[in-house]
Amino acid sequence: MTAFDVELDVRRLACPLPILRAKKALSGMTVGQVLRVIATDGGSPKDFADFCGKTGNTLLASTQHDNEFHFLIRRKPD
Repeated sequence: MTAFDVELDVRRLACPLPILRAKKALSGMTVGQVLRVIATDGGSPKDFADFCGKTGNTLLASTQHDNEFHFLIRRKPD
């Protein structure tokens, strides 16, 4: 598993809140740092893939553990 710098727990939150909270968390991080997101929204895998594709952040991993989704996102350069 890749190491991460910041963890964001957005379990039990529905779209668009997980994405909005991740965006806010990433804005407070430095370039190259990794954000780990834990979500339960069933649409999260597609939402985070789309978010990273549109913003230039790198989705390093997207996995499912039981009813939770875990994402590792590397902060893009400014």
